Amino acid sequence: MKLPGQEESDVSSAYENVPTGELDSGPGSRPSPSGSSDTDSRELGVTKDPLLFIQLNELMGWPKALEWRETGRWVLFEEKLEVGAGRWSAPHVPTVALPSLQKLRSLLAEGLVLLDCPARSLLELVEQVTGVESLSPELREHLQSLLLQRPQHLIQGTDTRLCWGSAHPREASHDEEAPLKEQRQNPLRKKLPPGAEVGAVLAGELGFLAQPLGAFVRLRDPVVLGPLTEVSLPSRFFCLLLGPPTLGRSYREMGRAVAILLSDPQFQWSARRASSLHDLLAALDAFLEEVTVLPPGRWDPTARISPPKCLPSQHKRLPLQMQEAKSPSAWRRARFEHRRGHLPHEPSPELQRTGRLFGGLVQDVRRKASWYPSDFLDALHPQCLSAVLYIYLATITNAITFGGLLGEATDGAQGVLESFLGTAVAGAAFCLMAGQPLTILSSTGPVLVFERLLFSFSRDYSLDYLPFRLWVGIWVATFCLVLVATEASVLVRYFTRFTEEGFCALISLIFIYDAVSKMLSLTYAYPIQRPGSPAYGCFCQYPDPGGNESQWTRTKPKDRDDILSMDLGLVNASLLPPPECARRGGHPRGPGCHTVPDIAFLSLLLFLTSFFFAVALKHVKTSRFFPSVVRKVLSDFSSVLAILLGCGLDAFLGLATPKLMVPKEFKPTLPGRGWLVSPFGANPWWLSVAAALPALLLSILIFMDQQITAVILNRAEYRLQKGAGFHLDLFCVAVLMLLTSALGLPWYVSATVISLAHMDSLRRESRACALGEPPSFLGIREQRLTGLMVFLLTGISVFLAPVLKFIPMPVLYGIFLYMGVAAISSIQFTKRVQLLLMPAKHQPDLLLLRHVPLSRVHLFTAIQLVCLGLLWIVKSTPAAIIFPIMLLGLVGVRKALEWVFSPQELLWLDELMPEKKSIPEKRLAPEYSFSATGVGVWEWSLQETEHEFTGVYSGSQDIVGLSLNCQMLNQLGTWNNGSRLEGSWPRLQSPS
Repeated sequence: MKLPGQEESDVSSAYENVPTGELDSGPGSRPSPSGSSDTDSRELGVTKDPLLFIQLNELMGWPKALEWRETGRWVLFEEKLEVGAGRWSAPHVPTVALPSLQKLRSLLAEGLVLLDCPARSLLELVEQVTGVESLSPELREHLQSLLLQRPQHLIQGTDTRLCWGSAHPREASHDEEAPLKEQRQNPLRKKLPPGAEVGAVLAGELGFLAQPLGAFVRLRDPVVLGPLTEVSLPSRFFCLLLGPPTLGRSYREMGRAVAILLSDPQFQWSARRASSLHDLLAALDAFLEEVTVLPPGRWDPTARISPPKCLPSQHKRLPLQMQEAKSPSAWRRARFEHRRGHLPHEPSPELQRTGRLFGGLVQDVRRKASWYPSDFLDALHPQCLSAVLYIYLATITNAITFGGLLGEATDGAQGVLESFLGTAVAGAAFCLMAGQPLTILSSTGPVLVFERLLFSFSRDYSLDYLPFRLWVGIWVATFCLVLVATEASVLVRYFTRFTEEGFCALISLIFIYDAVSKMLSLTYAYPIQRPGSPAYGCFCQYPDPGGNESQWTRTKPKDRDDILSMDLGLVNASLLPPPECARRGGHPRGPGCHTVPDIAFLSLLLFLTSFFFAVALKHVKTSRFFPSVVRKVLSDFSSVLAILLGCGLDAFLGLATPKLMVPKEFKPTLPGRGWLVSPFGANPWWLSVAAALPALLLSILIFMDQQITAVILNRAEYRLQKGAGFHLDLFCVAVLMLLTSALGLPWYVSATVISLAHMDSLRRESRACALGEPPSFLGIREQRLTGLMVFLLTGISVFLAPVLKFIPMPVLYGIFLYMGVAAISSIQFTKRVQLLLMPAKHQPDLLLLRHVPLSRVHLFTAIQLVCLGLLWIVKSTPAAIIFPIMLLGLVGVRKALEWVFSPQELLWLDELMPEKKSIPEKRLAPEYSFSATGVGVWEWSLQETEHEFTGVYSGSQDIVGLSLNCQMLNQLGTWNNGSRLEGSWPRLQSPS
């Protein structure tokens, strides 16, 4: 028998067992500050009870020497004492036989139940438990002496040791502090959060008892019960189960049943608030109604069920009193948000129009100003150091790569130095002023394509490129400021998952393509030498003493080196290596004498090593190897360690692989120009006005590139607490566009892949409180210092050339590949593409597959693939000038999908787009819930039209949608003869 709710634990990840809207709600949705979601009380805002650690002490040794020994412990999962091995088992899902629960219920119904017991010590507690009238004085004294005996604990840490009990508790009182010292030094104490409490369960068989003795005690005030438990924490619950010897181990199993009950959040919630035995038995009966029975002979009872990777939500199991802990409207709203992730038409605070010029910008500044001091204090953590090193190396690699491409595209008008300087200046200024400082500014592929087209146009029409580019930048800054003033950023509400995934996949594929193409280009710079190729062959020629080459007459080799010699007829030649040839007085001749064919292979080795090593170290956090602290350090510094490994391997082999080259002089790449660009140069004055046309297209590209990245970074699943700043970010990009245009530096916008890598390197995870519970995601370490340090280091990289020159470029290409693969693997689009290649029986249990037909999922994925292919083709052809319009067209395609897919399908595959007419807040609140007996729950909510309501039925079958108008609602009163219902409508008795 498994714990309730465990039957749905086959879902592979937390992101796959909730609908799309639940994880990827609109930008700016503010989740609860607590990162974990282990109990529904936290989800619903109910006061969270302290964590309960349950310990089972079993009475051993009857009829000889009796002693208490700890044999099991629970938080969420069970650990059993493996006596022979002297260790605790791995945490596993507890199982218990159904008769044990039934016997426990009977024993509690006839036994002693003390709720809010005032005992202040173990002695007082034992006296109250043994004060039943059925016990004789001698038996009572004997039983008290036995219960006060110190139990035997297994303290497992760096050195596993046993804390032995004493058969004579009165004589052992002088050593009472020894077990308490062991309790304080128990490593388990560090895994339990502050405020945790203990539930002690004592079970066993006693021959001198004529009838069972059962007691369940809830202490009014938690009390530390001395050495009773292995951790010195206050105890809230105490359960005693003793009786005469029986066949089997019934009392031990009943003790395990109590521990399993107390480890269940719902039973524990009820037990903490029970006022009578009836309430306690009702909670046990509610537990029995939810258990899953495994038939005998169909499974191995000795098998241990591993904890699931994520616990399913238990909101359907919440007690009625727990539901009523909040107001009815708040409870219904919480359940609706739990289903949909967020209210579909409710804009986030950052995306609400103020109706004033620059109103959104002012609100962003006010909102972010209160967080500004903490943006620096929150960076005081070792994790930020690894993030700085990782993103710094990624940033300078990106600066060198795009700087080189920009130099080729502009014939040296801009180059690597401008790329370094622009990245440092623009990035540092953005991190200081922006609304979302986790964003990393960088040159991007779409902007580079536009720069190439702009230079080609200037060259074809004999225009001065930099002055023309200056006016384009001025117009782009002006257009962006107009967008900020008119609060155009609120339009990002129309950027649903469809648009974001298309853009993110495109940028990720650009990273992957550039990394692989740069790696393959090394095979042209350092060609692989093959026999028979024109570049193959190197011969050593030996001149005669007179300086003329004479014929070699020796035909038999006299030593090992002569085996490589051969008579070529007219020339004395040998196949000796060039250094050996020169040492013997020969001259190397041939096209292959000065090439090193191993460089291409070693570069490929370094490329793959850095990629796979970074991937392996990133996933070591979830492996079974090494202590948790070591796993966390290896995971946080995975990219840095991969780069160090590649550098060490390159230095060990000593081959001349291409290294990272940074500029050594601080001057513009184009000879003869200053740092400030002339406004006109040789261009006519009217060109400053004509530049508005290409600037309009570039403005669309900047807006889409910047805001789509901002929406992705501010999604609800990242649990950002400090809010977004869409208007402020666009304002900063506009100002920096003006600055970089005046200095002749590259244009910068949010880099999707590097920004996602930055956030991934700053993930905060909780320590595993419950034994066997995986760490829960708490959010992102939101601060400004890591980005600021990255760009400051980028600026001074010109002076770090003696150190950076040892980093091989193939290693950095491998890190580029890792970032692209990590970004594209994090989107749902990739999982749906994988479904195209999987037979139905091997597909993962994604929740969307339960509610959307597979053919419809494939159709949605195919449309996304077609759009992605079109974007790639347009980007790679001369038609790239319309690329910004193609990006904007993704929103139109998504709107057109409403004619192909139903709203229910789009809710699971994507998100619902906001309507033109906003719905007042007061109409979002009422969601009415009726119960259908034995079937499921209907949930009602107001939708986009004034007179229409939508009901969603959640039962054992798929979700069913139903629409009712106001006339139909009037007929509901006849269905149940006016029965009472939450809200104002009658209760439904059947799904019909």
